[in-house]
Amino acid sequence: MTRTALGCACWWLAMPLASAEESTQRHFEAVIERAAALADEPHDSSRATLPAALRNLDYDTYRQIRFRGDQAIWRDDGLFSVQLFHSGFLFDTPVTLHLIEEGESRRLDFSSDDYNYDGDAERLLDADLEGAGHAGFRIHYPLNRGDYADEFAVFLGASYFRLVGRDQGYGLSARGLAIDTAAPHGEEFPAFREFWLVKPDEDATQMSVLALLDSPSLAGAYRFDIHPGRDVEVEVDARLFARRDVAKLGVAPLTSMFTHGDTSPYGADDFRPRVHDSDGLAMRTAAGEWIWRPLSNPRRLRISGLQDESPGGFGLVQRERDFDAYLDMEARYERRPSQWVEALGGDWGRGSVELVEIPTDTETNDNIVAYWVPEQPLNAGESRRFHYRTQTFGARLDEQRQASVIRTRSGWAAIPGQSDPPPRSRRQFIVDFHGGELSGLDASQPVEAELSTLQGDIHQVQVQRLPDGETWRASFRVQPQGRQPADMRLFLSLRGSPISETWSYVWYPDELR
Repeated sequence: MTRTALGCACWWLAMPLASAEESTQRHFEAVIERAAALADEPHDSSRATLPAALRNLDYDTYRQIRFRGDQAIWRDDGLFSVQLFHSGFLFDTPVTLHLIEEGESRRLDFSSDDYNYDGDAERLLDADLEGAGHAGFRIHYPLNRGDYADEFAVFLGASYFRLVGRDQGYGLSARGLAIDTAAPHGEEFPAFREFWLVKPDEDATQMSVLALLDSPSLAGAYRFDIHPGRDVEVEVDARLFARRDVAKLGVAPLTSMFTHGDTSPYGADDFRPRVHDSDGLAMRTAAGEWIWRPLSNPRRLRISGLQDESPGGFGLVQRERDFDAYLDMEARYERRPSQWVEALGGDWGRGSVELVEIPTDTETNDNIVAYWVPEQPLNAGESRRFHYRTQTFGARLDEQRQASVIRTRSGWAAIPGQSDPPPRSRRQFIVDFHGGELSGLDASQPVEAELSTLQGDIHQVQVQRLPDGETWRASFRVQPQGRQPADMRLFLSLRGSPISETWSYVWYPDELR
């Protein structure tokens, strides 16, 4: 849609309102108008200069700056409380924070009295911190125990935010927006520049946050309605206003890490069998098909897309939840959350879920990104709305009833001792499915593998039940056409009806050394 000029509607900010929801929505409408007005102005690329003492903080020193729990916002006023992050280290652009209480908005100023400066950070007590500010904030709630307020949501850095549900540990991140991810000319990172934290009622189990986003290409207004629980649910209402044409808009992006695991063609020099925050991309199409794409750590950057119209949802998933699969007592990868995005309304239309897999040799770097790319570009002067829900979960969503993939492995399709072995590009794949109608299914049932590939030849397709009596394996061999990738789809059926999600995977012969 085309953006139209909007007048200022700030006069009501201090007016008493009939309800907390009405107050929140009116403040959000004001943020929308600010975003629209901001997009009509040239982008201001200047950034506040941090005090010299904060500019060159290393990671260890920055971690020694801790917000004082006794200064937590609203700590005695209900179930929610808020703690703040200090600027410094990588967080060199302070954000502006406001509190909305009883319908009125007031700015939250920075004070060094809110922090403890321990260890090497103690020298900051004697430094001039004029110009320091807040880098972000975290929200607390009695998530796991009734007598302790757990940190469950963090907004920190660019447009990043992270969520953890009950008994989960931080892993992947969500972002407000992605622009030109993996593009040859480089990615643009929109950033939340200003936040409004809405004080919940004393017995409220939901908290709202408003945000103003800015970048060279566009400005945006966001409303986050956050519901903590076993799974943290966030309803997001995003309004975007373009300053200039956006070549690739990445909506509701999720960012994660995959270093090595089941799909790795070579063993890692690591005592841990797997190292990843997520092991697959899941998608539910508008037609109701569930798709599973295992993740990999490729030798070259890989970009793939799953097309749809107004998708049923997509997410990055940590499906393997057993400690023995990782053996890492510090990272505890089996506790990392999965995260799902479900469109609720707005301008989704036709497009694709795009998956970007970036080579990495360390688990400290996120190398996996997934987001929705609308088919219609966002041009200068236009606006879009994206209304969606994002939530954490464990191995699978409650509404997924069909059998799901629990394992994908491959290797050279040669017979031990074979005198005339095939080329190494011929691969043996095994894909194991579990759950749904497969549970308790007798081995005599005619379960079949429905397998296709856009490139290459498929051989020796077999299906068999594994010894546990609950898991079924599809195995096959694929011979790519030269160096062309083999894009494969596989699902299990029983008497002509699908009984599993669809396994979707691309094998690249140039992954072989």
